[in-house]
Amino acid sequence: MSRSLDAENPRDLAGHFAFPGVVVDVERYGSGHINDTYRVRTDGEPSFHILQRINSAVFPRPIEVMENFVSVTNHLARVIEQSGGDPRRETLQLVPTCEGKPFHVDAAGEVWRATQYIRGARTYDLCENPEHFYQSGVAFGTFQQRLADYPAHDLHETIPAFHDTNARLAAFRQVVEEDPLGRAEGVREEIDFFLSRPEVATRFGELEEAGEVPLRVTHNDTKLNNVMIDDATGRAVCVIDLDTVMPGLAMNDFGDSIRFGASTAEEDEPDLSKVSCSMELFARFTEGFLTGTAGSLTPREVAELPHGAKVMTYECGMRFLGDYLAGDTYFKIARPRHNLDRARTQMTLVADMERKWDEMGEIVDTLSRKN
Repeated sequence: MSRSLDAENPRDLAGHFAFPGVVVDVERYGSGHINDTYRVRTDGEPSFHILQRINSAVFPRPIEVMENFVSVTNHLARVIEQSGGDPRRETLQLVPTCEGKPFHVDAAGEVWRATQYIRGARTYDLCENPEHFYQSGVAFGTFQQRLADYPAHDLHETIPAFHDTNARLAAFRQVVEEDPLGRAEGVREEIDFFLSRPEVATRFGELEEAGEVPLRVTHNDTKLNNVMIDDATGRAVCVIDLDTVMPGLAMNDFGDSIRFGASTAEEDEPDLSKVSCSMELFARFTEGFLTGTAGSLTPREVAELPHGAKVMTYECGMRFLGDYLAGDTYFKIARPRHNLDRARTQMTLVADMERKWDEMGEIVDTLSRKN
């Protein structure tokens, strides 16, 4: 979803920021598909930094994204420092522009930011061992705990109704009805799978409306590769990619991690016999998440964590299938029926969670009493 630069090249853009020393090199960096990301090397100390253009096609109000970014990272830095931690390593730190501003707007109206590079740590696109998944749970749980007293309503909703699953269901019903490419007849079983579970879509909205779960500051993209893990200790260091930080529900952050990280197969695996929800990985992440949240969640939020996994998997699968019916207009595809394969893996995970529902509940209950 990235697009080419219109106004200035990355090296020119780097000149707008107050990096220490002279810029020596600017190179493409990372595996992200949304923003344009570069690593900047200077002859000063520290010598490495990250430069990013916020993708305005995905985030049409990038200045609001940056306002959230500044507010949340400032809060995190204060909390980390008060607890004796190192905010330069445990949260993202902006490098100001030469005018002392938190971001630069180029001649084409694109918004750029720079952050300090965290040395001695890396991200992992795939879970190489259960400890990584545990550590990501600790990281996202700690992120929740450190922001527990932040007024979520003060943040901008950078992507409106991002995890409003009931609204997603309404949009899905509409695309099924319109069926622009005539694909619905061939996937009627898949369509019925999602339409037969409306209670999954409405559950969290009803709980929030009734005041039974609080609105919190949430990350909303809690994949393993958004956690930096220390090379020496193997421990989580810092949560990154904060563009989707906005008001939300803790259960959704938990659930998206489970959806992606506890699956025994890739998200687009066509052989569904390989797809299941690993209870070992579910337990490891849950243990880490509850350790990180350190009692900051309400008992009702904790009890709803299994539903978080199911709701997020259901929502994502419905979005994949809806995009397939619409002609693959949102998610990138590498082959025909790619989005259909993705939808089917999510359906398989939901069905497997339903079979293991009692076990998931027992895991959460047991671990919550230990933390």
